[in-house]
Amino acid sequence: MKKKLFDYIEYIEEEINNKKANKELKEDMLTKISFFQHERLIHLIVTFMTAVGMVLFMLGFLVIKELLLFALFLLTLILFFAYILHYYNLENGVQKLYNLYDQIKTK
Repeated sequence: MKKKLFDYIEYIEEEINNKKANKELKEDMLTKISFFQHERLIHLIVTFMTAVGMVLFMLGFLVIKELLLFALFLLTLILFFAYILHYYNLENGVQKLYNLYDQIKTK
């Protein structure tokens, strides 16, 4: 998804630089932005649920003292950081698309 998003941003920047921004490009951007917003929402929900699971595994380990719960905590911690990185890239990419859309709209 990251590659797809940043390839699309690169394509839009080329279109703006080549003065090929038109009504069709604006409509296409709105469609793509809505797709990327949906992807962003899904990843926010998944990231949140991963964080909840991570906290529950840690609390379970502290209460029960079972090493398997600590191992699950570590696995979800690693997964959580991967989701945070992915969500960060999605968020920044969508914000960049908003700015590019505003550039096209004002021309």
